[in-house]
Amino acid sequence: MSQQLAVGIDIGGTNTKFGIVDRRGNILCDGRMLTNQHEDVHGFLDELHEHLSVLIAQVGGIENIRGIGVGAPNGNFYTGNIEYAPNLRWKGIIPLAKLLGEKFGVPAILTNDANAAALGEFQYGAARSMRDFIVITLGTGVGSGIVANGQLIYGHDGFAGELGHCIVIPGGRYHPGTGAHGSLEAYASATGVTNTALEFLANRPDTQSILRDHSKEEINSKVIYEAAMKGDPLAVEVYEFTGKILGEALANFVMFSSPEAIILFGGLTKAGDMIMKPVREHMEKNLLPIFQNKVKLVFSELKESDAAILGASALAWEMKD
Repeated sequence: MSQQLAVGIDIGGTNTKFGIVDRRGNILCDGRMLTNQHEDVHGFLDELHEHLSVLIAQVGGIENIRGIGVGAPNGNFYTGNIEYAPNLRWKGIIPLAKLLGEKFGVPAILTNDANAAALGEFQYGAARSMRDFIVITLGTGVGSGIVANGQLIYGHDGFAGELGHCIVIPGGRYHPGTGAHGSLEAYASATGVTNTALEFLANRPDTQSILRDHSKEEINSKVIYEAAMKGDPLAVEVYEFTGKILGEALANFVMFSSPEAIILFGGLTKAGDMIMKPVREHMEKNLLPIFQNKVKLVFSELKESDAAILGASALAWEMKD
């Protein structure tokens, strides 16, 4: 019984991160590659195999690996497939767990990327002692993992908990990946923040902003964050607007499952209080009194890259022998 290690893989819209993890949650070695460089999933798997083979050799070979756990957009725990992921170049249904298992010769198991992050928080992070919590990932998209009564909620088909695609402004901003109008992801993701800044710049030609020193193509969430940190009023307002919409959405989620905590992680959390203050204010303002001031709103305790790798690897420990 030397199989005391697991591979955790986090497939994001832009980057894929991977690592080898022991049972205590120590990441022994890790790496990353671009996801969106490969139009075909087989090219992606070839490159992933190349990188991971080096790491697996470092820990004594494949016989030490119990299994591979993967968090991926629209990853279905029940089928092992990535199904119609809006933020990936590979379209349709991709039998990723099966393809990985064949490629590496060890069992592979798959879940949604945000569910993997929730598992990471559950086992190793801010939610260690909790039975009811929601993890919201604020990255290229908006993902979520819901734990209720100590169990991750998968739903009857494996797709429960897509809170990022809930409509928060009916008839609102168009989401090119899904075709929806007014979904949370269209506003509270890094892409949404960029679009909000571009709209504000276009609609308020008289407002001074250092963002005007950049071309439209140069404006992204990093540039907006840096401007806001310098006190740029338009950039600060972008965070206030984003926080308001996210806070209103979180109020709905609280009233749905009454979690002990909502844990936020991902790129947008770097903005700290600039986003957290409006989120908390608008969440509390929109809650019924029975829910007010009860829900902890916290940032993840895990490093962003670690949470998803750890959560994905945790799947491998749960696999039946």
